[in-house]
Amino acid sequence: MENKYKLAIFDLDGTLLDTLEDLMLSVNEILKRNNFPTRSLEEIRQFVGNGTLKLMERSLPSDLTKDDVAKYHEEFKKYYDMHCNDTTKPYDDILEVLNTLKDRGVVLAMLSNKPDFAVKKLNAIYFGDIFTIARGALPDVPTKPAPDSVNKIMEDLSISKADTVYIGDSDVDINTAKNAKIAEIAVTWGFRDKDFLVKNGANTFANKCSDLLNLI
Repeated sequence: MENKYKLAIFDLDGTLLDTLEDLMLSVNEILKRNNFPTRSLEEIRQFVGNGTLKLMERSLPSDLTKDDVAKYHEEFKKYYDMHCNDTTKPYDDILEVLNTLKDRGVVLAMLSNKPDFAVKKLNAIYFGDIFTIARGALPDVPTKPAPDSVNKIMEDLSISKADTVYIGDSDVDINTAKNAKIAEIAVTWGFRDKDFLVKNGANTFANKCSDLLNLI
């Protein structure tokens, strides 16, 4: 099968791994410690996508200061570092699909708004050497949907925009691809449903992991 793209950049949460319950449990641990109301799985589902600082900001009471949010975010990061893989699991068939793409010569990269330490840890646990680059949120680098991190990956690998596709499950991912001026594939098994993705501008869909083999 001939590849359409030389480089496929994947989102992590909701695209490669189902991380939602561990995110909820970690958020709620910090909320409980500080006597704040906890959040449901569906609330957390709606809060994720823009990084864990924004996740904590959305989960905490709205009357807190930025300094308060930053403090509780630090607590979250320490706890999540120890508990990021308690219930997390890869989506069905994703490992087989990734290995097939790699065998076909597609260069694979991972880009997440999750803290870089968690991306590195989960990548090592689940994916080994499948991804040439696995990168999370870094200081002084704008997070998705800003195109900076995607552009840096293409630059580091010397692969053009025309030869690159971005795969993700959210409006953040759709807008990341649009801002970087590259092709995008929206997956429908993640944290947002297809109707939401359509409303946010997605036009190419993978409804199951194996669909990616034909689309990439």
